[in-house]
Amino acid sequence: MDCEILENTVLLAIVTLISVVQNIFFAFKVENESKIANSKSSQKTSSPAFDKVYTANQNCTDAYPTFLALLWCAGIFCSQGPAAFAGIMYLCVRQKYFVGYLGENTQITPGYIFGKRVVLFLFLMSMAGILNYYIGVFFGSDVKMYIKAVSNTVSPFLLIP
Repeated sequence: MDCEILENTVLLAIVTLISVVQNIFFAFKVENESKIANSKSSQKTSSPAFDKVYTANQNCTDAYPTFLALLWCAGIFCSQGPAAFAGIMYLCVRQKYFVGYLGENTQITPGYIFGKRVVLFLFLMSMAGILNYYIGVFFGSDVKMYIKAVSNTVSPFLLIP
């Protein structure tokens, strides 16, 4: 493979693999809770704990394709570093959301809101990168360095709760 291509996507691939490991962890939690619920009762009814784990896993799974698409678009079209940082932040937030879902309902909201902010950041990075591409095609101008500088400057603000 071309070394330049690998250099521009290696961080995105690492974040993607970490997210796969996280999905496997969530699936094991669902499976484990299912076994516990089925061993406690002879009937095939689900327990409240299983319902919470299953719902949390389903909610995380529903948002996963959008996250991956935005991560890769932002990393390829805009800047790999801030996109990978935002991806790691999203995975931490998703973990917080999943664990919060298993606890009290008030613990869910911070992870959810923070996750929306990270997804919005990735979306804006993707749009800026794609817009830059078309500006280059139609007008011959390239503002990618400015976009990278802005995304590098703004990405640490994702840490603010």
